[in-house]
Amino acid sequence: MATLFEGFTLCGLVQTQSASDSAIQGIELDGDSDHAVVTDSTRAVTLYKVSDQKPLGSWTVKQGQLLTCPAVFNFQTNEYVVVSDNKVIRVWKEEDLHLDKAFKATVSADVWRVHSAPGGEPVVLFQRGAVRLLDSLLSAPQQPIEDILSEEEKEVIRWSTNIVAEKQHFVLFTTEQKGEHFLYVQRLNPNTLQKYRLEREDSRAPPLSFSASLRDKHINLLYLYPNGCVYQSVVAVQGPVGLEGVQALPRSLRLRLPVGEGELGAASAVALDEAHVAVVGMPHPSARTGKDFLCIWNTNFQTLQADKEMVGRICGQVWCYLGKLFVPHGKALSVIPYECQKSSLASALGKLRHPGIAVSKSSVAIPSWNTLLHGDQPQGPTKIVDSRKSKLRRKSQSAPALTVDQVLELIKTGPVEEVRREVEALVSRGDAQDLQLSVGRLACQLVARSQVETAFYAPGALARLVKTQCLCHSMCPDLLLLALEHKDYFLCQLCLQLFPDIPEVVTCACLKTFIGVPDDDVEMVSLEPDSVSFMEGLVAAGARGGQQNGFSPALFEEDSCDPHHQPKPPQHQDKKNPTLQLEVCPVGLRKAVLLNEVLQTPYSDNLLVPHLKDLNAPQVILFLQYLQFIYLKYSQDVYTQTPVLRSPTMTQIIDWVCLLLDAHFTVLVMAPDAKGLLSNLQSFVKSQVKLFSELGKIEGSLQELHKMKPSKDISQYSIEVIELF
Repeated sequence: MATLFEGFTLCGLVQTQSASDSAIQGIELDGDSDHAVVTDSTRAVTLYKVSDQKPLGSWTVKQGQLLTCPAVFNFQTNEYVVVSDNKVIRVWKEEDLHLDKAFKATVSADVWRVHSAPGGEPVVLFQRGAVRLLDSLLSAPQQPIEDILSEEEKEVIRWSTNIVAEKQHFVLFTTEQKGEHFLYVQRLNPNTLQKYRLEREDSRAPPLSFSASLRDKHINLLYLYPNGCVYQSVVAVQGPVGLEGVQALPRSLRLRLPVGEGELGAASAVALDEAHVAVVGMPHPSARTGKDFLCIWNTNFQTLQADKEMVGRICGQVWCYLGKLFVPHGKALSVIPYECQKSSLASALGKLRHPGIAVSKSSVAIPSWNTLLHGDQPQGPTKIVDSRKSKLRRKSQSAPALTVDQVLELIKTGPVEEVRREVEALVSRGDAQDLQLSVGRLACQLVARSQVETAFYAPGALARLVKTQCLCHSMCPDLLLLALEHKDYFLCQLCLQLFPDIPEVVTCACLKTFIGVPDDDVEMVSLEPDSVSFMEGLVAAGARGGQQNGFSPALFEEDSCDPHHQPKPPQHQDKKNPTLQLEVCPVGLRKAVLLNEVLQTPYSDNLLVPHLKDLNAPQVILFLQYLQFIYLKYSQDVYTQTPVLRSPTMTQIIDWVCLLLDAHFTVLVMAPDAKGLLSNLQSFVKSQVKLFSELGKIEGSLQELHKMKPSKDISQYSIEVIELF
């Protein structure tokens, strides 16, 4: 996942006369990571302290002179370098006040850019493609400069950068010549030059932006086209050198942006890491036209993960340094911090809560301040309807009913049965406002005594308090852990069902306990009837046999998406009973009921995955086997899920499979026992792809039928031939 944090304005911008020109030529870092060197489009270079938006120094050239390339910082000499009027190189230190008094040298050819990077000497790239080290050039400024690019062929540089990798220095620049685009890779020490041809788009439109990064000993070139396609080309750092002629540069489509009916104008894309790309100057997919956004896209899953509207005119510029994005827009240069977390399958597909889960169970009525302070009566009925049993019990009781404070005192010293009886009586006669305020106090008092006195534990009283639906995990954080300690699985089930705010670490603790408990220890436990009925029906469904919906376990390989794949016959299958694998649940019935409650618990995948890593390999394999079992059951046409029964959804099952694979993929790949399981899980994915492909065809057919107008001449009987395709 990716996040764009609240940004701030680093400085104001002076609007240029041309709408297509930017007010900024470039932004570079210096030796301090909190400093930014900003070069405007005319005469000034300003050094800013980014954290407090404070200018530390500013230098300008005389009236009539122009800065023709961005200023850079020489990391070897702690000096700044800039070029004015295409041929004058100026070098100065931070303490210098005026550029006119600083060192300057005039070279014999026009300069395109000066590039500098930590660990390397600054290099000068000339407009005709020649490259010189800064020190050697300043030692002889009037040395002849060769032409790499032919002026007659009108080949011009469009973009350039430099990269220092493994004690090698690279200068990259792209050129345009008669609609063709090329990439030049200049290696220094040894001095070699390679030329690549970029593939041309069908529209013949030029790329809008380029960016380069170094990953895994490869230079990754990222470029954006007006149609929204973001391509990536890779050049090996240790690749072959000295190749003559123009080489073809392969590319891969990393992202296809939704640009609508038009094309992008002023836009730019920059790689943030191996899975995230920042794009500025594109419309938001769900916003109205005319607005430009800064967006972060996940290229692995093709998903938009963060966005921020940029007010004002966008010039298609963005710089990325040390977790910050520098974006000029309108009359301001904004700095927007960002964070990209490691991509995972669960974060792209997972859900925190399925919309079909009983939301009403987790909703807690919280009284307003007016009710608590001024005694305002809430709207609607507030009294709890008394059952006939409670009415008869109150009539038969001669002693006066205890107040909340008296019950709290009783909990401190009273026996378990008396505590249970008084808590139930208090809950039965209390109204909604009293329960909201008192249930939490009662539960905390019961838990506190149980933790101090190991012999005291009141499961009935605690369960009665949880059933009021006025209690949550935040009000009594130790309740669920106490139930696990006492192996009170019924109370655990109630908490998982009714608490909407269970932390992920507690969810994982429940999961680990449920997986590790022996089946015999829970088979006699009394659990919620609907959940038990669901599992009984699920296990019995496979015994009747039937055709699976979109998936056939006997033909895993037939669901392969590879058209050249040859299906293999299933192995280790009982010929007399082909549904044998579906009938055997890897865990006991009531253990399965408890695992189902974990599957339906709300969670955040970013917080849950780290705690899932506490599970050992056998526990993960067993849980995945159970998820496989329940998935296969859901895939059967003979099984119909009853809506009134509490049960996990297919989406929740797939989400948990994704979570476990994200947390334990390396361990599962290395475990011999998980080889067949992973193969089966792969077949699940293939079957789902095939199923949705067929559903897409059906949808198209239904749309065609809907478009057809019925003939008015049809009488009681007719035969028509309908051609859909």
